[in-house]
Amino acid sequence: MPDNRQLAICTMPLVYESISSRVLLFSTGETQSSMRLDDPLALDLEYTRTMMGFLMLLPEPRSIGMVGLGGGSLAKFCHRYLPHAQIQVVEINPHVIAVREEFHIPDDDDRFQVVCANGASFIRNRHAAYDVLLVDGYDVHGLPGELTSQRFYDDCYAALVADGVTVANLHYGHPHYQAHLNRIQQAFQGRLLVVDDDELSNSIVFACKGERLRKKGGGLIRRPKGLDANAADHLLAAFSRIATARRHQWWW
Repeated sequence: MPDNRQLAICTMPLVYESISSRVLLFSTGETQSSMRLDDPLALDLEYTRTMMGFLMLLPEPRSIGMVGLGGGSLAKFCHRYLPHAQIQVVEINPHVIAVREEFHIPDDDDRFQVVCANGASFIRNRHAAYDVLLVDGYDVHGLPGELTSQRFYDDCYAALVADGVTVANLHYGHPHYQAHLNRIQQAFQGRLLVVDDDELSNSIVFACKGERLRKKGGGLIRRPKGLDANAADHLLAAFSRIATARRHQWWW
């Protein structure tokens, strides 16, 4: 019989449309991704806006890797508002990739690529280093063990340039949440910042290979260099939460 990982790869996602949004999910009541119909490029879910907080640390990334496509919210946002970045997205489930047009995910081109592959293996055998690596690879069973192992987080560290940033979306209520966090801390020698959402459901972890997090931000939240003003306004509340977390970080 196929194991849970094989079943997850074969799972067909559900696409549900309401008056205002289109969502991707694997089971009723568990939204994987949400797209506003009146603004397909907007980041509809709070945790995705928080993940874009890497721009506070590295405002002009040249290379972005992503593990997990889903409805493509982060991929679309980066493609539109970070025009100088090369973007590579790894998604293990071909059925998720097959609905990319329904979520307005752009076609592959010279700077944007969606690869159907095992994310853990792909990062381990990468051909180039990333400035930023976003990890949001959930499937029908939740966060796969391959994407929470010590080896995977070590590989994420190795996949970055010298001062690169990994951003991981964890579920705060997961029974092994603290173990996952400890592994990231070990891989990045303690250089991380944890930002929880208002409902304590998603926990966004920013882990730095270099010293970016040691540089304390000031009280004033500035628009990241080169970022469109409308996009920056969309992220302002998330930037504020991250700035508050940085002022109170306790890892050192």
